[in-house]
Amino acid sequence: MKPSHAQPGPVMLDVAAYEVTAEEREILQHPLVGGVILFARNYAEPAQLRALTAAIRAARPEVLISVDHEGGRVQRFRNGFTRLPAMRRFGAAWEADVDAAKAGARHAGFVLAAELRAHGVDLSYAPVLDLDYGVSSVIGDRAFHRDPQVATELARAVVAGLGDAGMRAVGKHFPGHGAVEADSHVAIPVDGRVFDAVWAEDIQPFRRLAGELGGVMPAHVIFENIDPRPAGFSPFWLQQVLRGKLGFQGVVFSDDLTMEGASVAGDIVARAEAAHGAGCDMVLVCNRPDFAVQLLDRWRPAVSGDSSARIAALRPRPGSAPADPQTLAGWAPYCAARDSVLALG
Repeated sequence: MKPSHAQPGPVMLDVAAYEVTAEEREILQHPLVGGVILFARNYAEPAQLRALTAAIRAARPEVLISVDHEGGRVQRFRNGFTRLPAMRRFGAAWEADVDAAKAGARHAGFVLAAELRAHGVDLSYAPVLDLDYGVSSVIGDRAFHRDPQVATELARAVVAGLGDAGMRAVGKHFPGHGAVEADSHVAIPVDGRVFDAVWAEDIQPFRRLAGELGGVMPAHVIFENIDPRPAGFSPFWLQQVLRGKLGFQGVVFSDDLTMEGASVAGDIVARAEAAHGAGCDMVLVCNRPDFAVQLLDRWRPAVSGDSSARIAALRPRPGSAPADPQTLAGWAPYCAARDSVLALG
């Protein structure tokens, strides 16, 4: 199979370890593949990560290389990278000094993006826009604040910091995961609120930031009094609300289709069909290479040129930060931003 694709496809998958195998190189060349998501198991040290991303790019130049790298407990690369605080720390800082909290959040976004880009990573699934209701163990301190306005302003600062380094932002988990206790990795969360309640609070950060986000990731949450399907499989949520009411123009990513919250849609092909049909541009299949192969073998989606163009537009733009780790480490603006983040703890 020879790579002959000018545009990325609609499937985001992963690789097993520190290097790309011959089989994975062949899979990456499948026309449906559009991205690779990396995990902690793919990281040993900085030079190895740069070699890995270079090998992925050599196998398929147009793919997006992504990672969940938010800060706090969701940070896949640690040794050799700045330890970023959980976003709740910026919410706490807001109570003491609004300007300092926003400056710190922008610095965190910049450091996050500059370090990833210097190692060949294009995109992080950040920031979290869920509200901190104090009930969700899977969201918890990943959320900035309970107040939608505070969450919006701090998220906007992170988005600006990412942009300073040339990286687009991906807001998650639309329309909001913070008010349900169940973890969609292992259960099917159900939220019993009516639409007006969700609109008045949880959707507000997404609405206010819709024009600034490059991507949005919906939640595997069923809002049972609004739509019987999880949000990521719901044309109502993705087309009527996100695209229609909010006017969002960027990429819609599914959350991982191997999670328990996605199981309601059926097997992996049925899940991809449901997510894509609802309005997802790109579907994620993580930690199950057998599912990824099944999907590539059996799925025959109709992929629009507009969707492919949206995905391609997520590739990083020129940023101010140096593109190699050694130069970045001694660059004064990066050092100042890093010191600011580390001071927050």
